[in-house]
Amino acid sequence: MAHARRKFFDLHANGTSQIAGQALQYIALLYDIEREVKDLSAQDRQAIRQEQSRRIANALHEWMLAQRAKVFSGATAKALDYSLKRWQALTRFIDDGRLPIDNNWIENQMRPIAIGRKNWLFAGSLLAGQRAAAVMSLIQSAKLNGHDPHAYLRDVLRRLPTHKANQIGELLPHCWVPASA
Repeated sequence: MAHARRKFFDLHANGTSQIAGQALQYIALLYDIEREVKDLSAQDRQAIRQEQSRRIANALHEWMLAQRAKVFSGATAKALDYSLKRWQALTRFIDDGRLPIDNNWIENQMRPIAIGRKNWLFAGSLLAGQRAAAVMSLIQSAKLNGHDPHAYLRDVLRRLPTHKANQIGELLPHCWVPASA
């Protein structure tokens, strides 16, 4: 949602679209609800989103469709198209209390890796770079799931040679349970 909001924000800040201001008002209402429910359980968050956010999102969607029928080209049309084409993804958070309204937090967590990308251009080969990226993804995912990355990787690497291929998903950070010592 943050990316969709940014498209309208830029238009509004430039003063090039009156439509953008109305879109920002709808989106602000969704973020207001998110601030209210951030400390609730996923189940409670989902219930409130179903009751309140769904109504606002539906109104925003209908409004965008109506505006898109009036605007034929230009930056405003592009901003509307961006949101309309991604509508299902933009509103997925309403049906799942575990999901955030946007992915800003995770993007901020990934930023150090993206900034360091040029430093890793010469990892030895394309395959080495891909392997480094996979390991960095596992480390960051382990952190996000509350695991000590060193303990996670040590356990997974010990278990991997004898683990059944069709059960490899059990070793992913969001499913991992440490082996008993």
